[in-house]
Amino acid sequence: MKDYIEERAVEIANYIIESQATVREAAKVFKVSKSTVHKDVSERLPKISPSISNEVKKVLEKNKAERHIRGGRATHNKYKSGMIG
Repeated sequence: MKDYIEERAVEIANYIIESQATVREAAKVFKVSKSTVHKDVSERLPKISPSISNEVKKVLEKNKAERHIRGGRATHNKYKSGMIG
């Protein structure tokens, strides 16, 4: 694996852990696709650093469990601001 890919995977992982970011948020910050972020943290990272990988997994599981709340909030805000129709 290329060095810059390993570095990116670790950087993304650290960002997710520190900011409790979602895959989508991390993808925006690092200017890569959601698929790339997901592949970096789920496939590449465990080979590079299993301990960091476990931390990221915890954050992403928490985000996944809370996503229905974020979606509900977004819909609520959309209707509240009059962005319908």
